[in-house]
Amino acid sequence: MSLNVNHIDKSFDLTRALKQVDFEVKDGELFGLIGPDGAGKSTLFRIMVSLLIPDSGSCTMNGYDVVSQYRDVRKIIGYMPGRFSLYMDLSVEENLAFYARVFGTTVKANYDLIKDVYQQIEPFKKRLAGRLSGGMKQKLALSCALIHRPDVLILDEPTTGVDAVSRREFWDMLKKIQGEGITIVVSTPYMDEAEMCDRVALIQKGTILDITNPLEMGDDDVPLFALRSDRGVYTHLDKIRKLEECRSAWLFGDELHVTLRSHIDASAVVSTIECWNDPSIRWTSITPSVEDRFMGLIQEEK
Repeated sequence: MSLNVNHIDKSFDLTRALKQVDFEVKDGELFGLIGPDGAGKSTLFRIMVSLLIPDSGSCTMNGYDVVSQYRDVRKIIGYMPGRFSLYMDLSVEENLAFYARVFGTTVKANYDLIKDVYQQIEPFKKRLAGRLSGGMKQKLALSCALIHRPDVLILDEPTTGVDAVSRREFWDMLKKIQGEGITIVVSTPYMDEAEMCDRVALIQKGTILDITNPLEMGDDDVPLFALRSDRGVYTHLDKIRKLEECRSAWLFGDELHVTLRSHIDASAVVSTIECWNDPSIRWTSITPSVEDRFMGLIQEEK
Protein backbone atom coordinates (compact mmCIF):
# COMPACT_ATOMS: atom_id res chain seq x y z
CA MET A 1 0.00 0.00 0.00
CA SER A 2 1.25 3.51 -0.83
CA LEU A 3 -0.66 5.07 2.08
CA ASN A 4 -2.06 3.65 5.29
CA VAL A 5 -4.08 5.92 7.59
CA ASN A 6 -4.87 4.12 10.82
CA HIS A 7 -7.44 5.55 13.27
CA ILE A 8 -6.21 9.16 13.12
CA ASP A 9 -7.57 11.64 15.67
CA LYS A 10 -6.75 15.35 15.74
CA SER A 11 -8.21 18.20 17.80
CA PHE A 12 -7.59 21.93 18.00
CA ASP A 13 -8.57 23.20 21.45
CA LEU A 14 -12.20 22.06 21.81
CA THR A 15 -12.69 21.33 18.10
CA ARG A 16 -12.24 17.70 17.08
CA ALA A 17 -11.08 18.01 13.45
CA LEU A 18 -10.56 14.28 12.72
CA LYS A 19 -12.33 11.34 14.32
CA GLN A 20 -10.84 7.86 13.94
CA VAL A 21 -10.05 8.34 10.23
CA ASP A 22 -9.04 5.02 8.72
CA PHE A 23 -8.33 4.05 5.07
CA GLU A 24 -5.69 2.71 2.68
CA VAL A 25 -4.57 3.84 -0.77
CA LYS A 26 -3.21 1.26 -3.20
CA ASP A 27 -0.09 1.67 -5.31
CA GLY A 28 -0.84 3.58 -8.52
CA GLU A 29 -4.36 4.51 -7.40
CA LEU A 30 -6.06 7.88 -7.92
CA PHE A 31 -7.83 8.28 -4.59
CA GLY A 32 -10.16 11.17 -3.81
CA LEU A 33 -11.11 12.69 -0.47
CA ILE A 34 -14.47 14.37 -1.04
CA GLY A 35 -16.17 16.75 1.35
CA PRO A 36 -17.24 20.35 2.01
CA ASP A 37 -15.11 23.11 3.50
CA GLY A 38 -14.39 22.38 7.16
CA ALA A 39 -14.75 18.61 6.77
CA GLY A 40 -11.14 17.96 7.86
CA LYS A 41 -9.50 17.37 4.47
CA SER A 42 -6.63 19.84 4.83
CA THR A 43 -5.90 18.78 8.42
CA LEU A 44 -5.65 15.16 7.30
CA PHE A 45 -3.41 16.05 4.36
CA ARG A 46 -1.06 18.06 6.59
CA ILE A 47 -0.71 15.00 8.81
CA MET A 48 -0.07 12.79 5.76
CA VAL A 49 2.79 15.02 4.57
CA SER A 50 4.33 15.28 8.07
CA LEU A 51 3.42 18.92 8.75
CA LEU A 52 1.10 18.05 11.67
CA ILE A 53 1.35 15.38 14.35
CA PRO A 54 -1.86 13.43 15.06
CA ASP A 55 -3.17 13.19 18.62
CA SER A 56 -3.53 9.44 18.17
CA GLY A 57 -3.37 6.87 15.42
CA SER A 58 -0.68 6.47 12.79
CA CYS A 59 0.01 7.14 9.12
CA THR A 60 2.59 5.49 6.88
CA MET A 61 3.68 6.44 3.38
CA ASN A 62 5.28 3.57 1.43
CA GLY A 63 6.06 1.99 4.78
CA TYR A 64 7.59 5.14 6.32
CA ASP A 65 5.94 6.56 9.44
CA VAL A 66 5.06 10.21 8.83
CA VAL A 67 6.06 11.19 12.37
CA SER A 68 9.19 9.22 13.21
CA GLN A 69 10.48 8.94 9.63
CA TYR A 70 9.33 12.28 8.25
CA ARG A 71 12.61 12.95 6.43
CA ASP A 72 12.16 9.78 4.37
CA VAL A 73 8.49 10.63 3.74
CA ARG A 74 9.32 14.07 2.37
CA LYS A 75 11.71 12.57 -0.17
CA ILE A 76 9.07 10.37 -1.79
CA ILE A 77 6.07 12.70 -1.89
CA GLY A 78 5.05 15.69 -3.95
CA TYR A 79 2.73 18.08 -2.12
CA MET A 80 0.52 20.79 -3.55
CA PRO A 81 -1.24 22.65 -0.70
CA GLY A 82 -4.60 24.31 -1.10
CA ARG A 83 -3.10 27.80 -0.98
CA PHE A 84 -0.54 28.77 -3.64
CA SER A 85 2.75 28.63 -1.76
CA LEU A 86 5.49 29.16 -4.34
CA TYR A 87 7.76 32.20 -4.34
CA MET A 88 5.81 35.14 -5.76
CA ASP A 89 8.97 37.18 -6.50
CA LEU A 90 10.62 34.39 -8.51
CA SER A 91 9.80 33.70 -12.13
CA VAL A 92 8.16 30.52 -13.38
CA GLU A 93 11.47 28.95 -14.43
CA GLU A 94 13.24 30.11 -11.25
CA ASN A 95 10.62 28.46 -9.04
CA LEU A 96 10.88 25.20 -10.96
CA ALA A 97 14.69 25.20 -10.90
CA PHE A 98 14.68 25.95 -7.15
CA TYR A 99 12.42 23.02 -6.30
CA ALA A 100 14.47 20.71 -8.51
CA ARG A 101 17.65 21.68 -6.62
CA VAL A 102 15.95 21.20 -3.24
CA PHE A 103 15.31 17.56 -4.16
CA GLY A 104 18.75 17.04 -5.65
CA THR A 105 17.68 16.81 -9.27
CA THR A 106 17.39 19.02 -12.34
CA VAL A 107 14.55 20.19 -14.55
CA LYS A 108 16.15 18.39 -17.50
CA ALA A 109 16.29 15.05 -15.65
CA ASN A 110 12.53 14.83 -15.14
CA TYR A 111 11.23 17.15 -17.85
CA ASP A 112 9.47 14.25 -19.58
CA LEU A 113 7.18 13.84 -16.55
CA ILE A 114 6.12 17.49 -16.36
CA LYS A 115 6.26 18.22 -20.11
CA ASP A 116 2.50 18.14 -20.76
CA VAL A 117 1.87 20.44 -17.80
CA TYR A 118 4.82 22.79 -18.09
CA GLN A 119 4.58 23.40 -21.83
CA GLN A 120 1.31 25.24 -21.22
CA ILE A 121 3.06 27.86 -19.09
CA GLU A 122 6.55 27.73 -20.64
CA PRO A 123 5.83 30.74 -22.91
CA PHE A 124 5.53 32.74 -19.67
CA LYS A 125 8.61 31.26 -17.97
CA LYS A 126 10.12 34.73 -17.35
CA ARG A 127 6.94 36.02 -15.66
CA LEU A 128 6.92 36.36 -11.87
CA ALA A 129 4.77 33.71 -10.17
CA GLY A 130 2.81 36.42 -8.37
CA ARG A 131 1.58 37.75 -11.72
CA LEU A 132 0.17 34.46 -13.03
CA SER A 133 -3.53 33.69 -13.41
CA GLY A 134 -5.16 31.10 -11.16
CA GLY A 135 -4.95 28.36 -13.78
CA MET A 136 -1.29 29.11 -14.56
CA LYS A 137 -0.39 29.13 -10.86
CA GLN A 138 -2.05 25.74 -10.58
CA LYS A 139 0.05 24.29 -13.41
CA LEU A 140 3.27 25.76 -12.00
CA ALA A 141 2.54 24.33 -8.54
CA LEU A 142 1.87 20.91 -10.04
CA SER A 143 5.10 21.06 -12.05
CA CYS A 144 7.09 21.90 -8.91
CA ALA A 145 5.41 19.07 -6.97
CA LEU A 146 6.34 16.59 -9.71
CA ILE A 147 9.85 17.73 -10.64
CA HIS A 148 11.58 15.13 -8.42
CA ARG A 149 9.32 12.29 -9.71
CA PRO A 150 7.65 11.44 -6.37
CA ASP A 151 6.15 8.05 -5.55
CA VAL A 152 3.02 9.68 -4.09
CA LEU A 153 1.44 12.97 -5.16
CA ILE A 154 -0.69 14.75 -2.52
CA LEU A 155 -2.99 17.50 -3.83
CA ASP A 156 -5.13 19.53 -1.43
CA GLU A 157 -8.10 21.06 -3.29
CA PRO A 158 -5.98 21.86 -6.37
CA THR A 159 -8.86 23.15 -8.51
CA THR A 160 -10.49 25.53 -6.02
CA GLY A 161 -10.79 29.01 -7.49
CA VAL A 162 -10.06 28.12 -11.12
CA ASP A 163 -12.45 28.10 -14.06
CA ALA A 164 -14.33 25.02 -15.28
CA VAL A 165 -12.13 24.52 -18.35
CA SER A 166 -8.93 24.62 -16.28
CA ARG A 167 -10.48 22.17 -13.82
CA ARG A 168 -11.16 19.67 -16.57
CA GLU A 169 -7.69 20.12 -18.08
CA PHE A 170 -6.15 19.58 -14.65
CA TRP A 171 -7.92 16.26 -14.15
CA ASP A 172 -6.89 15.12 -17.62
CA MET A 173 -3.29 15.85 -16.58
CA LEU A 174 -3.73 13.86 -13.37
CA LYS A 175 -4.84 10.83 -15.38
CA LYS A 176 -1.67 11.06 -17.49
CA ILE A 177 0.46 11.36 -14.34
CA GLN A 178 -1.26 8.30 -12.89
CA GLY A 179 -0.28 6.48 -16.08
CA GLU A 180 3.36 7.03 -15.06
CA GLY A 181 2.77 4.80 -12.03
CA ILE A 182 2.50 7.63 -9.49
CA THR A 183 -0.04 7.23 -6.70
CA ILE A 184 -2.28 10.29 -6.40
CA VAL A 185 -4.32 11.40 -3.39
CA VAL A 186 -6.45 14.46 -4.06
CA SER A 187 -9.07 16.33 -2.04
CA THR A 188 -11.87 18.40 -3.51
CA PRO A 189 -15.18 20.00 -2.50
CA TYR A 190 -16.51 19.39 -6.03
CA MET A 191 -18.62 16.26 -6.25
CA ASP A 192 -18.36 16.03 -10.04
CA GLU A 193 -14.60 15.55 -9.75
CA ALA A 194 -15.12 12.41 -7.71
CA GLU A 195 -16.10 10.54 -10.87
CA MET A 196 -12.49 10.90 -12.10
CA CYS A 197 -11.13 8.91 -9.14
CA ASP A 198 -10.66 5.15 -8.82
CA ARG A 199 -12.09 5.31 -5.30
CA VAL A 200 -13.36 8.10 -3.09
CA ALA A 201 -13.68 8.62 0.65
CA LEU A 202 -16.63 10.81 1.64
CA ILE A 203 -15.75 12.89 4.71
CA GLN A 204 -17.95 15.15 6.86
CA LYS A 205 -17.07 16.81 10.19
CA GLY A 206 -13.86 14.81 10.48
CA THR A 207 -15.51 11.42 9.97
CA ILE A 208 -15.24 9.11 6.96
CA LEU A 209 -18.82 8.28 5.98
CA ASP A 210 -18.07 5.87 3.15
CA ILE A 211 -15.31 4.66 0.81
CA THR A 212 -16.40 3.47 -2.60
CA ASN A 213 -15.84 3.32 -6.34
CA PRO A 214 -17.69 6.38 -7.72
CA LEU A 215 -18.91 4.34 -10.70
CA GLU A 216 -20.68 2.00 -8.29
CA MET A 217 -22.47 4.66 -6.27
CA GLY A 218 -25.93 3.47 -7.22
CA ASP A 219 -27.60 1.31 -4.60
CA ASP A 220 -30.58 -0.64 -5.88
CA ASP A 221 -31.70 -1.24 -2.31
CA VAL A 222 -32.11 2.50 -1.67
CA PRO A 223 -34.66 3.89 -4.17
CA LEU A 224 -34.02 7.52 -5.11
CA PHE A 225 -36.63 9.88 -6.55
CA ALA A 226 -36.72 13.50 -7.68
CA LEU A 227 -39.66 15.73 -6.83
CA ARG A 228 -40.16 18.80 -9.02
CA SER A 229 -42.82 21.48 -8.95
CA ASP A 230 -43.54 24.64 -10.94
CA ARG A 231 -44.50 26.28 -7.64
CA GLY A 232 -41.13 25.49 -6.06
CA VAL A 233 -40.23 22.53 -3.89
CA TYR A 234 -39.06 24.14 -0.65
CA THR A 235 -42.55 24.15 0.87
CA HIS A 236 -42.79 20.40 0.24
CA LEU A 237 -39.52 19.53 2.00
CA ASP A 238 -40.87 19.25 5.57
CA LYS A 239 -43.94 17.38 4.38
CA ILE A 240 -41.93 14.78 2.49
CA ARG A 241 -39.55 14.27 5.42
CA LYS A 242 -42.47 13.54 7.76
CA LEU A 243 -43.70 10.67 5.60
CA GLU A 244 -43.21 7.25 7.16
CA GLU A 245 -41.92 5.92 3.83
CA CYS A 246 -39.21 8.63 3.55
CA ARG A 247 -35.69 7.64 4.54
CA SER A 248 -34.09 11.03 3.77
CA ALA A 249 -34.75 14.12 1.64
CA TRP A 250 -32.70 17.16 0.65
CA LEU A 251 -32.77 20.14 -1.67
CA PHE A 252 -30.88 19.57 -4.92
CA GLY A 253 -30.99 22.72 -7.05
CA ASP A 254 -34.60 23.38 -7.96
CA GLU A 255 -35.81 19.92 -6.97
CA LEU A 256 -35.98 17.57 -3.99
CA HIS A 257 -34.10 14.29 -3.95
CA VAL A 258 -35.82 11.70 -1.80
CA THR A 259 -34.73 8.21 -0.73
CA LEU A 260 -37.40 5.75 0.37
CA ARG A 261 -37.15 2.87 2.78
CA SER A 262 -38.10 0.34 0.08
CA HIS A 263 -39.29 0.18 -3.52
CA ILE A 264 -42.79 -0.83 -2.48
CA ASP A 265 -43.22 2.52 -0.69
CA ALA A 266 -43.20 4.48 -3.96
CA SER A 267 -46.90 3.96 -4.73
CA ALA A 268 -47.91 5.08 -1.21
CA VAL A 269 -45.84 8.29 -1.59
CA VAL A 270 -47.41 9.02 -4.96
CA SER A 271 -50.89 8.66 -3.44
CA THR A 272 -49.94 11.05 -0.65
CA ILE A 273 -48.43 13.80 -2.78
CA GLU A 274 -51.46 13.71 -5.11
CA CYS A 275 -53.42 15.10 -2.16
CA TRP A 276 -51.16 18.14 -1.76
CA ASN A 277 -53.15 20.31 -4.16
CA ASP A 278 -50.19 20.90 -6.46
CA PRO A 279 -50.93 19.46 -9.92
CA SER A 280 -47.49 20.58 -11.18
CA ILE A 281 -45.65 18.06 -8.97
CA ARG A 282 -43.55 15.57 -10.94
CA TRP A 283 -42.20 12.46 -9.19
CA THR A 284 -39.58 10.43 -11.09
CA SER A 285 -37.10 7.69 -10.29
CA ILE A 286 -33.46 8.75 -10.81
CA THR A 287 -29.98 7.22 -10.68
CA PRO A 288 -27.97 8.48 -7.69
CA SER A 289 -24.82 10.55 -8.26
CA VAL A 290 -21.83 10.86 -5.93
CA GLU A 291 -23.42 13.99 -4.48
CA ASP A 292 -26.68 12.13 -3.86
CA ARG A 293 -24.82 9.39 -2.03
CA PHE A 294 -22.96 11.98 0.05
CA MET A 295 -26.09 13.95 0.92
CA GLY A 296 -27.98 10.77 1.78
CA LEU A 297 -25.23 9.73 4.19
CA ILE A 298 -25.23 13.16 5.83
CA GLN A 299 -29.00 13.03 6.32
CA GLU A 300 -28.73 9.59 7.90
CA GLU A 301 -26.02 10.85 10.28
CA LYS A 302 -28.35 13.53 11.69
